[in-house]
Amino acid sequence: MSDAQSQTPETPAPDAQPVEDRVNNRSQKPSSDAFKQFMGSNWAPAETPLAMPDASSPFAAQRRKALSAQFQGERLVIPAGPLKVRSNDTDYRFRAHSAFAHLTGLGVDHEPEAVLVLEPVDAGAGDHGTDHEATLYFHPLAGRDSEEFYSNARTGEFWIGSRPTLGEMQARTGLRTADLSELEVAVTKNAGAVEFGGVRIRLLRGSDLNVEALVDTSRINTGVDLEASDALDAVLTEFLSELRLVKDGWEIEELRGSVAATIAGFEDIVKVLPAARGHSRGERIVEGAFFSRARLEGNDLGYDTIAAAGNNATVLHWIRNNGEVRDGDLILVDAGVEADSLYTADITRTLPVSGTFSEVQRRIYQAVLEAADAAFAAVKPGLRFRDVHTTAMQVLAERLHEWGLLPVSVEEALSPEGQHHRRWMPHGTSHHLGLDVHDCAQAKRELYLDAEIVPGMVFTIEPGLYFKAEDLAVPQEYRGIGVRIEDDIYVTDEGAENLSAALPRTPEAVEAWMARLLG
Repeated sequence: MSDAQSQTPETPAPDAQPVEDRVNNRSQKPSSDAFKQFMGSNWAPAETPLAMPDASSPFAAQRRKALSAQFQGERLVIPAGPLKVRSNDTDYRFRAHSAFAHLTGLGVDHEPEAVLVLEPVDAGAGDHGTDHEATLYFHPLAGRDSEEFYSNARTGEFWIGSRPTLGEMQARTGLRTADLSELEVAVTKNAGAVEFGGVRIRLLRGSDLNVEALVDTSRINTGVDLEASDALDAVLTEFLSELRLVKDGWEIEELRGSVAATIAGFEDIVKVLPAARGHSRGERIVEGAFFSRARLEGNDLGYDTIAAAGNNATVLHWIRNNGEVRDGDLILVDAGVEADSLYTADITRTLPVSGTFSEVQRRIYQAVLEAADAAFAAVKPGLRFRDVHTTAMQVLAERLHEWGLLPVSVEEALSPEGQHHRRWMPHGTSHHLGLDVHDCAQAKRELYLDAEIVPGMVFTIEPGLYFKAEDLAVPQEYRGIGVRIEDDIYVTDEGAENLSAALPRTPEAVEAWMARLLG
């Protein structure tokens, strides 16, 4: 290497433009006064259709009432969450935090950075304690005479389309509304330690870091203990999750719609199986067919679709979906459509790619179906939630023993010290369902796993058996077969309703259904 090549170059002077602002370097937006004046003129008046109350509005009001009763005298702050960057200057589609959606009734993409604040107020004469006044703070539609209209790619109407005004949102939700610029004062006023006359704040954490910083700074400035406040915030998060354990009538109808759209998506899947069989990434064709249905009839997917063919079906959360779909194999599809209200279905079916189950596939499928049916038959108010799983495991352990796969007796396998059968069924049989595919996940154990089932609960029943291709504990004929059957269950006063029963479940019904769809 020559001396010239080995010399260290001088460090260039740093660019005066902050790094975070350089994402706009490609922008060629005009900034002249003439442009601004012309851009802000000669627009037809914005259409302002009469806003009517959303169907969810009275139900959301009842949920806020229950929240208010639980935390009397305290300021409650529930953020929707901000937009999240996918890459550089492109964002993911916005989805509000489920607790915010539950308490406001707002779904789809309303409203990034919005915050619901429940402010304690004195109860009426003769009442004890306090009530709350709920206010929705958000960034409303900017006028067409403002630069934001055409220059802000995140909030400007020219970029993302129309957004609601304060008045429209108030009419829709029944909530008092205010500009997001007023949030800081609303959250921090009179805040402080209760013993010194301040108002205690509880915050839904994990949704919006900017709101967390605002609240925590207020706590520090007023001498409130942050560690103790974290514990108070956790109780709020827990309660907001538990508030969703029992669904109201509006929620049930939303879930019925999600299930119906999901069933249509499974029909689409069957219709594209011939194309999937001829492609090196056939699982992606299956995934894409369902995604099209989710966007057509709903807001999005409730979760990433599992389209797992052959041995991939033994991977519980296979979402790469880059495998082949071969004749003679099964394909396990676990998918759900999320409605515009954000309520999602969660259904799994395991289908024979050729349209017909082999003898071994049918045997395994039938065992899983019997476990699912036994669990469903057991569901009724008063049953422990954990007993749904126990019932399904009893059936699977018996079948595995009949096939000679268990190294011990059924009784020993089912004992806490055994659990040998769980080698082939390692997940739980049920989880609550609603705004989240795994809804109410922050609820206390005694109100979830250890709880008694009550009318209004909605949860899945989803036993499975998974025999990996490399599993030497089973005969060759079982290897590479994964089967799961999952349905969405609504608990009624008398027992339970299978919301997804219209999607074929028995081997015979699945084969006939596929034959009809494939002509």
